[in-house]
Amino acid sequence: MRALAGGGIVLASNSASRKAMLEAAGVAFEAHPADVDERALEAEMERAEPTEVAQALAAAKAAAVSDARIVLGSDSLVEVDGHRFDKPANREQAAEHLRFFSGKVMTLHSAAALAKDGQIFWVGSDFARLRVRELSEDFITAYLEAEWPEVSYCVGVFRIEGPGVQLFESIMGDQFTVLGMPLLQVLDALREEGVLTS
Repeated sequence: MRALAGGGIVLASNSASRKAMLEAAGVAFEAHPADVDERALEAEMERAEPTEVAQALAAAKAAAVSDARIVLGSDSLVEVDGHRFDKPANREQAAEHLRFFSGKVMTLHSAAALAKDGQIFWVGSDFARLRVRELSEDFITAYLEAEWPEVSYCVGVFRIEGPGVQLFESIMGDQFTVLGMPLLQVLDALREEGVLTS
């Protein structure tokens, strides 16, 4: 299905799940990952709400590769018991994250931003709540044996479309938000811009 009125957009990411979402939705795009120091920006916003941080990161990514075309930036972050979590730096840290998540509720914040000619003109966000079941050491070891290093690129140390679904007892929220982008909001914004047919 050709859903676009124009020539497509630029995705400021190399995320497999975000690319898969756009492809499945029929949105033509080119992927150009943004070079953004996410940790530095997060440090500057240490006291900001998680949603604001996710929105700022999404906007920074969109702006970093912005040109005459519409650029889509997106970001997700995880909050558990008031602590924010980034992608794990290594397998040992991934195991530490999973031990901390065990038996707790994870709030996943996903945001997206659109830019053109260096200007951000739209920002959206959503969140989902995922209840993590009690994880045994045997499970954590076997899980990382199977999923590392793929989950090193994922906040929350999981791919919901893969074995990561085994981490959870229940999920409340939009499936696209859990996958890493508030896709329905993005599609609506692209229709408003005339990129997608209304």
